[in-house]
Formats: sequence, structure tokens, C-alpha cells
Amino acid sequence: MQNFDYMTPTRLIFGEGAVKNLPAVMAPLGKKILLTYGGGSIKKIGLYDKVKELLNGFEIYELSGIQPNPKYDPSVLDGVKICKEQKIDVILSVGGGSVLDCSKAIAAGACYDGDPWDLISYKVKAKAALPIVDILTLAATGSEYDCGGVISRTETNDKIGYMDPHLYPVCSILDPTYTFSVSKKQTAAGCADAMNHIIEQYFVADSTLLNDGFMEAALKSLMENTRVALQNPNDYRARAELMLACTYGCNGIYSLGNSPSGWPCHGIEHALSAYYDITHGEGLAIITPRWMKYILNEKTVGRFVKYGVNVFGIDASLDKMEIAVKAIEATYQFFESIGIPMHLKDVGIDDSRIKEMAHHIAVNEGLENAWAPLKEDDLVQILTESL
Repeated sequence: MQNFDYMTPTRLIFGEGAVKNLPAVMAPLGKKILLTYGGGSIKKIGLYDKVKELLNGFEIYELSGIQPNPKYDPSVLDGVKICKEQKIDVILSVGGGSVLDCSKAIAAGACYDGDPWDLISYKVKAKAALPIVDILTLAATGSEYDCGGVISRTETNDKIGYMDPHLYPVCSILDPTYTFSVSKKQTAAGCADAMNHIIEQYFVADSTLLNDGFMEAALKSLMENTRVALQNPNDYRARAELMLACTYGCNGIYSLGNSPSGWPCHGIEHALSAYYDITHGEGLAIITPRWMKYILNEKTVGRFVKYGVNVFGIDASLDKMEIAVKAIEATYQFFESIGIPMHLKDVGIDDSRIKEMAHHIAVNEGLENAWAPLKEDDLVQILTESL
């Protein structure tokens, strides 16, 4: 078991009606608020009006239009500009993980005099950040309970996972009823994203029985409750369990004491969505079983056996390679069963930039140090198999 140093300063307020706590949460943080959100779904479900009503005594500025795979330009830069010009005290992110990821980059950039990309690219370490509060409307990324976010810079095809201890939200307000209106496509993609967060932490060299059990239960919960939510979008218990399983995803709690992973599927998918702006969870679902198949060998097979037996209930008496192959097939079949397109060509990606993307991944993601090391030729093969 590996040593670790762990802290989670984020307060979680969970359950139906939790938004009523918003004024009390915001009051100690200041009067000037930057309200960040995406394409307007929060207005359709009445959450925008509710937030404005609850924060009637605060001075609110707005940044809307934050996209999935949030963009450095314009969203981060526009948010930083507002914060500096209006001397914002606190950022309130209302929406999904992309809105929150963008808000984290804004929070750090607002307290930095140089180009905010210096922080995102780790050229400079943040010394401070504005406090962040979020109201979550999509179960997927786990950004509500971690100190990181992913930002895309279109002109360079960079998509960077930016982490800094200053970026933990002060408080995350999690009401599962705000996810009832999430589309089937985004519900499925959110499940795939969260499952992959767990898979990345599960397939490592050194793990514990405790962590394995925690992650195996979470994977089963995500699969079962996604099926229920797709059939009945207003099933509170299913939406609630999905939300909590996703919240734990990138916080580290699933893998305390485990050896590091390298997060290879995320490293590969970041290139896909940087180059083609595809839905992150869909890209992960496409890549994951191909990565699994590619790295399966005598060294890695033990983890696949445990995964197959404990997550999918595959007969433990079978040959270990047979169990592993069945586990990979079951992973693919689950993603396919919830409506995710399972080939890159289905999301608009052909073979014209495979080598270019593989080179970009090899240079920028450090996957030669992953549990199953991947070099540029390996990445070409995985991407090609995913077409």
C-alpha cells in the first residue's frame, strides 16, 4: 500500500431542495458574484430564476455560453476580464462539469497578473484563486469534489487537465432533481465518463482490497442506475446514486494508497476532443475497450480477471484469459447498450489525423509512464482499432 497525503476541503450539500442553503453559503464569501453557466438549460428548468431570487441582495455579473470541452478563448479569458474589472469576490458555477472546469481556470486567472495559460500549462504555479461555489446539474465529471478541470485551447489542439489545490470548490450543492431533464445522450456520456474515472484508478500495479471493493461497487452502481435513469429520467434514487458515484470520481477517495495510473484513456481522449470537439464521455467509451484489449497480456491479466469476476459476475473457474476477454466484451456491450456510438467514425473522426493525434498524445501526455506503457506506435494502433 502506497503512502499518501490527502485532504478534501469541499463542503457537499446533497439532496432535494439543497439550493435553499445558497445565501448562507455565499454570504461569508463576498457580495460581488460572477455567475457562470452554459447554454441556457438552467433557465429552462427554472434554476436560473431561483438562484437570482435567492441572491437578491448580491451584486451579480454573468458569463454565459460556456461550452462542453470549455474553451480558453473566449470563455476563460472573458471570465478573467470580468473578475478583474468588476473586482469579483466569488464565482458561482451553475451547470455541469464543463462550466465548473472553466470557472476554476477563471478563479485562478483572476488572481494572476500574467497570461492565465501560464497557470493552466503549469508554467507558473497559482498563489491564490477566487473562491468557487457550484450548483451541479449534470452527473459526470466529479469536478464538484476535486481541485482540477480540463481546458481546451483550440488554436493549438491542446486539452489540458489543470489541477491546483487552490481550486477545490468551497461548497458544492448537489440536488439530483436538477439532473432529471438531462438528455439520454448526456446521461449515458456522463456514466461513461464516471466509469472511466474509476477504471483509470482500478487498473494499476498496486491496489488494496478496500479500494477494489469500493470501485467495483461504484461501477456496478453506475451501470445499474444509468439503466434505470434512461428508462425513467425522474427516478430520484437512481439519479441521486449516479450523482454521488460521479462526485467521488476524481477526488482520490477511490484509490487512496494505490499506485498511480497515468490515466491513459483520458490522455488519448483529450486529443480526440481537442482536435474534433466530440463529447468527452463518448470518446472515453470508444477508446476504453480498445485500450483494454491492446494492453491485455500475462502481466496485466490478473486485474482484468478481478474486474470481470467482481463487476460483471463472470465465472471465476474459467481460464483467466477467457475471463479477461469476456470482461472487455462486457464493457463494450454495456456502453453500446446505453446508446453510445462505439466507433470513431460514428462521431465524425476518420483516419486522416490518426498519426498526428498519436504524436500529440505521445509528446504531451507522458503515457510511457502509465501502468501499461504506451508509445507513439501503440497509440496509433489503439486509435486505428477504434475507427
